[in-house]
Amino acid sequence: MLPADALLLHIGHYIRISEPLRAALLERVQAASYHKGELLHDARHVCTRSDFIQQGLVRLYYLLDGEKITEYFSAEGEWVNSPSSLVKQTPDIYYLEALEPTQTLSLQAQDLGYLFDIFPEMERYARLSMGSVFGHLMDRVTSLRFTSAREKYAHFCRTHHDILHRLPLGMVASYLGITQETLSRIRAER
Repeated sequence: MLPADALLLHIGHYIRISEPLRAALLERVQAASYHKGELLHDARHVCTRSDFIQQGLVRLYYLLDGEKITEYFSAEGEWVNSPSSLVKQTPDIYYLEALEPTQTLSLQAQDLGYLFDIFPEMERYARLSMGSVFGHLMDRVTSLRFTSAREKYAHFCRTHHDILHRLPLGMVASYLGITQETLSRIRAER
């Protein structure tokens, strides 16, 4: 499989990729590699690109009183960026950190804008793919607001079963909004 094949396959799940679009994508995408613990994005800067994860695991987090609060995890076949910063082109509160060695394909914000302007099917792709992300985020909000710690963890296990074994428990607890001790008790009961 060529480096961009996974990206083209992902986009192809949502839209038909014309040859001109394929060529434009391949011309603009850039490969990047990150070591475990390396930041893909620092909140003190404007997010200027979106990364499609080919291999690896990334978390989005913010700092609260010096503590890293995990907001989101992204793995293979997913895009990762700091959405508000990317769209508004201003710094925001989010950091992106590689949790393991990670390889991505990056598109700069101006290249994304070009692709959306020139290829209407890219806007369709963005709308359809963001719909699934939005659905996931709404499920997360509902889980955080209306369920017990035990139910939150059960929901997390169902929705993140493919990456659960790759995540430190402290980060899972942070994502769920519970203490690591509470998470340890819940896991011991299973």
